[in-house]
Amino acid sequence: MKKVLVIHINKKKHRETVSFLGQEIEIRRIGCNGEVESCRELIARYDGKVDAIALEGLPAWLELGHEKRPHLIGAALPGAAKKTPVVDGKEIRAGLERWGVILADRAQPGIFSQKRVLMVPGLNHTGLAQALERRGSAIRYADPILYFGLPGLPGIGSNITLDRAAKLTLERIKDAPFRRIAPQPGDPRTNHSDDLFKWADILAGDVAAIRLYAPEKLRHKTVVVEHAAEEDLEDLRRRGAAIVIALMPSLNGAGGAGSWSAAAIEAALVALRPRKSAPLSEDTYLDLLADLEWSPTIRYLQPGEAGVNKFAFIIHPLNVNFIHQSPSFRWTRYLPDEIVEAVAAYLPPMYLSRITGGQSPATGQRIEGHLITLGATPRQMMQHGERFTYNRLNAAARLAERKGARIMGLGAFTSVVGDAGVTVAHENDIAITSGNSLTVAATLEAAKQAVIKMGAKDLTRGRVMVVGATGSIGSVCSRLLAQAIHDVVLVSIEPERLIDLKRAIRNETPNCTVAISTRADDYLGGCDLIVTTTSAFGQRVIDISKCKPGAVICDVARPPDINKAEAALRPDVLVIESGEVLIPGEIDFGYDIGLPPKVAYACLAETALLAMEGRFEDYTLGRNITMERVKEIYRLFKKHQFKIAALRSFGEIITEEMFAEKRELAEKLRVNPELFAQLQTAAAARLARMPKMAKGVQAKGGLSVPKVLAGAAIIGAAAYLLLRKRK
Repeated sequence: MKKVLVIHINKKKHRETVSFLGQEIEIRRIGCNGEVESCRELIARYDGKVDAIALEGLPAWLELGHEKRPHLIGAALPGAAKKTPVVDGKEIRAGLERWGVILADRAQPGIFSQKRVLMVPGLNHTGLAQALERRGSAIRYADPILYFGLPGLPGIGSNITLDRAAKLTLERIKDAPFRRIAPQPGDPRTNHSDDLFKWADILAGDVAAIRLYAPEKLRHKTVVVEHAAEEDLEDLRRRGAAIVIALMPSLNGAGGAGSWSAAAIEAALVALRPRKSAPLSEDTYLDLLADLEWSPTIRYLQPGEAGVNKFAFIIHPLNVNFIHQSPSFRWTRYLPDEIVEAVAAYLPPMYLSRITGGQSPATGQRIEGHLITLGATPRQMMQHGERFTYNRLNAAARLAERKGARIMGLGAFTSVVGDAGVTVAHENDIAITSGNSLTVAATLEAAKQAVIKMGAKDLTRGRVMVVGATGSIGSVCSRLLAQAIHDVVLVSIEPERLIDLKRAIRNETPNCTVAISTRADDYLGGCDLIVTTTSAFGQRVIDISKCKPGAVICDVARPPDINKAEAALRPDVLVIESGEVLIPGEIDFGYDIGLPPKVAYACLAETALLAMEGRFEDYTLGRNITMERVKEIYRLFKKHQFKIAALRSFGEIITEEMFAEKRELAEKLRVNPELFAQLQTAAAARLARMPKMAKGVQAKGGLSVPKVLAGAAIIGAAAYLLLRKRK
């Protein structure tokens, strides 16, 4: 049996036999309390009696950034042994840290993506810092806090700053006592601000230093270390840390996972090397490491943290009133609306809330979401180039990854701009969906319910119109409605695409009657159902006065195409919002998204549904939504027991009494053409006096540069103070 001695910086003694790479190894751990002479005596006493000696927390070399030099005290210790090799983990630590980060990322994809990482310390953890930086992490170093009591340093992105600081640090500690190089819980500590620790999502480095220097509250933090004992885990659990990742392999199967240091692993490899004459280098260990089947230990410390699939969803103000209503920006109501709207578009993405409580009744899978907002209204997105919105969505994607989300949904107008999510998906690692597949499915289900409640006996005998038929949602709605109703009118401002769509529907549904037009008004009087899904602004999408009695308008657009004042002109016509969804579980959005409690927009629900199913992939992208995706998402909708929410009209739930009133009025108009003609004439006259608008806004002129600059200065300063306060 091979024998290994581990001399560590504390006082405890321990002995156990482990199985490593198919062989038994007796490992004896003895503490020297950081005292050089005690360490030297232990080396001399066991020299020739064990196969390898490991120095844990007693380094021979110091490395930070690109700087490296011997520790004058530690470098002399191996010379105390004449026969037995003495190692400190230096040859394998960096490689195993890089490998460990890769394996942990495979086990929990995105666990390191876009995170803020504080190295505590970065000293002798170069491999770990490099691996985390490659995953988009922002790196800072606590080494100046540990060794000088100074503020932390910027990350590796500024190599000059880091290298200069590294030289200073290594020069300062080149002959420092071991307990200063590797501080332990209970040791004296320098006073410092906790700001850096609060900034970080991940604390990485040595578990002892993290326990000593981190603040008492570590809520939601991830700790990434070489190894951690049960007492370390218990302390971090008590302080609220969410996850601990121990990167080193186990020397004793699953039972010893995460508890062995790089020095102990290297000593075991030394003891098991085939040739005793082989040099003590990484190359010598590579063949042995290649046979090692392992995965880093990922321990969830808090109840409810493990097994939660996370998503993010992007919203934005639909008009300037949404900005005024935000608790953080209520003061903007005292500024001109056009300035507020123009300047808010330049704000960076802002984190709003955590979405909790979602759980599948079918599988038990729990989900958690993160709500993020942009500052631009739809009009501002249209006025700026596509790249303007792409850049802000890319920044939002990085924020979503930092929060642990693995899929991000594009809400409202962010799914319309440019190529409907294709570019954003291409430029980011996180999965992207526009949510439009479930929007289509939910819209058709809601429209079906509404038409039935309005008295329709046979849906296949009616006629349906789709306004915005050549858009991403409109085209697939048209194709699916054609299969169900067989008589469709397609309206769009793109005649060439209307022709293509009509041909596609005829090929798919030969028995369907298809009419196409660039104007809706001529066909409105014959349609039982009108679906509007346009990106129009400053114009009237349909003339509601021309609708037939008892028609149903399903307004899919966000912001809506039809406003409340227009709808009021025809009390017999039902205007409903697109199908909204109830997510299963005790869902709490943590923010008022403009819907009743527990009710979600279909695009948000699609993102949550994909997370619940574990489908972390780009799902609904671009303008060609496939019917197969719509049917698949509806199957998942049924599987996880999502439900269509109560039908609403302009924010108000439609009661059975309201349906009955509209049915009764519609029937009166059908049997009394003269009365219907009078109603139409009056409605048309009143409609003519209303300003033409869609999405709730009228077209407006531009702003003068001085006004915009003045507004930008005021709102920018306020936003800076708000973001600073939140951080």
